Amino acid sequence: MAFSEFRRLDEKSLADYIKSVPSLSSKLFGNGSLDDELNIKEVGDGNLNFVYIVLSSRGGSAVIKQALPYIRSIGESWPITKERAYFESTALKEHRRWSPNHAPEVYHFDRTMSLIGMRYLEPPHIVLRKGLIAGVEYPLLAEHISDYMAKTLFHTSLLYHSTLEHKRAVAEFCGNAELCRHTQQVVFSDPYKVSQYNHWTSPYLDQDAEAIRNDNALKLEVAELKSKFSERAQALIHADLHTGSVMVTQESTQVIDHEFAFYGPMGFDIGAFLGNLILAYFSQEGHANDQNDRKKYKEWILRTIEDTWNFFHKKFIALWDEHKDGSGEAYLSAIYNNAELRHLTQQKFIQELFHDTLGFGAAKMIRRIVGVAHVEDFESISDASKRAYCERQALGLAKVLLKERRKFQAISQVVSAIQQVQ
Repeated sequence: MAFSEFRRLDEKSLADYIKSVPSLSSKLFGNGSLDDELNIKEVGDGNLNFVYIVLSSRGGSAVIKQALPYIRSIGESWPITKERAYFESTALKEHRRWSPNHAPEVYHFDRTMSLIGMRYLEPPHIVLRKGLIAGVEYPLLAEHISDYMAKTLFHTSLLYHSTLEHKRAVAEFCGNAELCRHTQQVVFSDPYKVSQYNHWTSPYLDQDAEAIRNDNALKLEVAELKSKFSERAQALIHADLHTGSVMVTQESTQVIDHEFAFYGPMGFDIGAFLGNLILAYFSQEGHANDQNDRKKYKEWILRTIEDTWNFFHKKFIALWDEHKDGSGEAYLSAIYNNAELRHLTQQKFIQELFHDTLGFGAAKMIRRIVGVAHVEDFESISDASKRAYCERQALGLAKVLLKERRKFQAISQVVSAIQQVQ
């Protein structure tokens, strides 16, 4: 069943579509009859796409994701290109190339239909954000996500690629400009002005939202971060790496939802993940009860924040050392030809990356509290006054991290700053 133009599929038409595509039908039916029953369930709870879990009576499975030409959570009043499905598929394949244990396999892509077929991450996989709300510890999370970020960011940068390879890849992903513009708007613009789609826990945070719109020092720092986001093609970043884009079990960590991917600053990915862990930390008081005060769980979150950065740092530098004489053209071995100089170069690089991480992470935190799309960590707290209290704590820390990020020299100092918030 080949379509010459886009149409949105429903459960029935999707079943017919799957049966007509060998790369999908073989995953679901094996060598069996195409008349076997398919169980199709729409599970998309994000802002953008329709997502279907497809199970066959023979035990086969897949996830089908179809992009719409508008933002699903808002409607046709906010159009957005469905070409994002192409960039999601391409980025997911590239990231899986470098981190095969932490990115699901793509089975099929249809550009006309803006449709991706990929591995179904079967139970007990759940969205990490939901696990954090439930207070579940994931002992391998920091190890896994740091591995994913170190490998995908290093291997898609000039530290590994030649200039020609890198420029070709950058040019390819320039086509995802509309999604980049969307991120610029919701992260770096809307929270700092009166905007149609902004909202917050009102009336409790009315003054906090106004204070952000009137904070000149904050706006200066945000402008610098926006410039880096828009202009620095450092590596192929996921560009939406929050805790809703990661699925987990006790033994598995899988990164999904790459539709915002482009060549941008590495710190945007690392900051997004750490910033969302910080949001999870501050939300815990809203989820505590008489049986569980969540204090030990908050300690685990802080350890995960610290371990994620420290593991990433160690792994990234190890990759750099391993490939110092390779084809990467950022720091030519003929110039950076002694251990002392390489160490100084790496130290300077990591320090800037750390400060970028804190700035971008803080900007992501702010936008999730006073911008258009909030997080379930806070939204699931039914008591509005308690929710606002948790959000205000996160907002206060985010402003400090954004404006004073260069004062922090180690992740342990960030953890201490989190602990000191009252």
